Amino acid sequence: MSEKKKCVVVALSGGVDSSVSAHLLVEQGYHVIGIFMKNWHDESVTISKECPWLEDSYDAMMVSEKLSIPFQTVDLSLEYKRRIVDYMFDEYEKGNTPNPDILCNREIKFDIFLKIALKLGADFIATGHYCRVKKNKDNYSY
Repeated sequence: MSEKKKCVVVALSGGVDSSVSAHLLVEQGYHVIGIFMKNWHDESVTISKECPWLEDSYDAMMVSEKLSIPFQTVDLSLEYKRRIVDYMFDEYEKGNTPNPDILCNREIKFDIFLKIALKLGADFIATGHYCRVKKNKDNYSY
């Protein structure tokens, strides 16, 4: 009886870093699922080509096809607007300067995306971001 492959859900942006992450995980024998997060698509406030999500999602889909991994796009734009954009402008009005990248990591990648990945049966999640992980006994530090 063969052992079940560990599942990794990759936040696949269509860029080089997340594509290489997915490739390396496939090479290492993981069951990999690619997820493209559509976080913004309000054309009324987007400057030409500033947020080309359609092209990026196509690139992510092509990477998934090349790697023979399942792929899906999830539209998180409403949550992104509510949790990131609205919060950011509210803070600006108060004279604060929030960091939208940190907010996105906390609210989107490591909350909503993580929950989606767990529903898909993920043992792990991955992105194209770099992180140094150290294991001490049974604990990890980053």
